[in-house]
Amino acid sequence: MIGAAAAVLAGVFASAAPAPRPPAPHAFPRLISTDSLAAWLARGPVRVVDIRTDVFTYLTSHLPSAVYVNTETLRASRGGIPVQLLDEQQYRRLFSQLGIAPDRPVVIYSAGETHDIDATFLAWLLASFGDANVYLLDGGYFKWQLEQRPLAQTYPRFPAATGWAARRFRPAAATIADVRSRGVTLVDARSPEQYSGAAGAQMRRGHIPGAINHYWSDDLEQEGFGHVWKPLDSLRASYVRQGITPDKDLILYCNSTTEATHVFFALRYLLAYPRVRIYTGSWSEWAERAELPIESGG
Repeated sequence: MIGAAAAVLAGVFASAAPAPRPPAPHAFPRLISTDSLAAWLARGPVRVVDIRTDVFTYLTSHLPSAVYVNTETLRASRGGIPVQLLDEQQYRRLFSQLGIAPDRPVVIYSAGETHDIDATFLAWLLASFGDANVYLLDGGYFKWQLEQRPLAQTYPRFPAATGWAARRFRPAAATIADVRSRGVTLVDARSPEQYSGAAGAQMRRGHIPGAINHYWSDDLEQEGFGHVWKPLDSLRASYVRQGITPDKDLILYCNSTTEATHVFFALRYLLAYPRVRIYTGSWSEWAERAELPIESGG
């Protein structure tokens, strides 16, 4: 699953050059193991982004070279609908401020299994600018800390990055009209309780009629005390069993895009499904529109 990333990075470490070279270009964001990242960091500074929910966890300790960003910095209300995507220029300014350059590798990590969705959300946004040189730390901070790897409290001083002005923001996004069109397969990435209508914070509970429920955390498996991504064969089989196959035109949704990006990461980046989009209005928009149909139950 992460062997390809390890093999690419191994070529980087074999060089005697004083600074790390970027890995060979690849089509999509990918996973990176704690072993590979540790070897890379040993060679020199790496652009690393900590996207854990609580900034105080970052202040207590973080991976070396990691800058901090909160998920809520990456979205805001639009047209009254909460947690929607920002404008292209706002993302350009933010990524530049964080020192993320579109032509340099960047590694993103979250706390681990409970908020892996925050890391995949940022990876999806960066990839939407055509930046595929993005890595997601498999197992996140929890696995890194559990393995007693180096941590830091100092803040990295990276200059603002350039290169974003020429990039266009083209997210694989879908609208309500797309969701209601014929020939699409809907995938609900929320928990079974929210899908069935037994739980939920919105005005109405349940799911969009016809949607298949694939809970995003089902793509992870336990390894020791933490969780990592399932092997590719296991991941692929779990989707195929539900009828979520590469020939379908897939639209994913959740509560606020983040959970759906985890499923998107699996389908588009890891399994190379060709037609995958995210309904960014998500259940928060759909449930508030009283004229739109809903279903409940499993």
